[in-house]
Amino acid sequence: MIIAMTGASGFIGRALSDRLRARGHEVLPVRLREQRAVAACDAVVHLAGEPVAQRWTAEARGRITSSRIEGTRRLVDELGALAAPPRVFVSASAVGYYGARGDELLTEASLPGQGFLAELTAKWEQEARRATAFGARVVTPRVGVVLGRGGGALERMLPVFRLGMGGRLGSGRQWMSWIHLEDLLSVFELALAEEAVGGPLNATAPFPLTNAEFTRELGRALRRPAFAVVPAFALRLAYGDMASVLLDSQRVAPRVLLDRGFRFRFAELGPALEDLLG
Repeated sequence: MIIAMTGASGFIGRALSDRLRARGHEVLPVRLREQRAVAACDAVVHLAGEPVAQRWTAEARGRITSSRIEGTRRLVDELGALAAPPRVFVSASAVGYYGARGDELLTEASLPGQGFLAELTAKWEQEARRATAFGARVVTPRVGVVLGRGGGALERMLPVFRLGMGGRLGSGRQWMSWIHLEDLLSVFELALAEEAVGGPLNATAPFPLTNAEFTRELGRALRRPAFAVVPAFALRLAYGDMASVLLDSQRVAPRVLLDRGFRFRFAELGPALEDLLG
């Protein structure tokens, strides 16, 4: 399969490119800013987007919105103009779609939440779905907190936790829906290969944890204390509205994957951290 990929140089994109090439596929990196037409491809994986983990100034909100909404719109328009459009369009989404939902168990059938990130993600998916107009099968994996080596959330957490200064954020009661990078790559492979898979796909491990539970597990894996508390007001002072990414609760269930019999290599956090931290 010939697969065009935006965001191929990012944390997930690099790992996914390596996995797909190892399986015998050809991966063609695409730069959204250049909008280079990709005429000879069977599938497109769309990962590109302005990082959400920054203070949401007016300018940052504009960049985040433009990269996801307008960037996806331009990409879909370009693909639709090809003589032979791709048969599959896998466009990354995020569990931020659900907003702050407390202890509610969230599946792909759950309604979208409220707030900047939730509303942005809903529009992002809407733009991706436009690819169905030219016959593409569209899959929008809603990705949780990705744990892997060399980048992502874990890389940002480790320095503080290794110093014994890690701990919960705010009340710690907010749910964290996470996934090991190896399992996420398998989810993308399934999305590309399985003709019966379409629409939203919760890309999270089947056992989410609260933030307090997550920090205890990480501290235990590193053999370091993890008793610190970062108050919610301090996070809001430091990050503004972006603190909602750290404080909002999303208890996500990968219902579609489980119903299809998807086998997680790392369903629980303990074994996942053991694998990543050795």
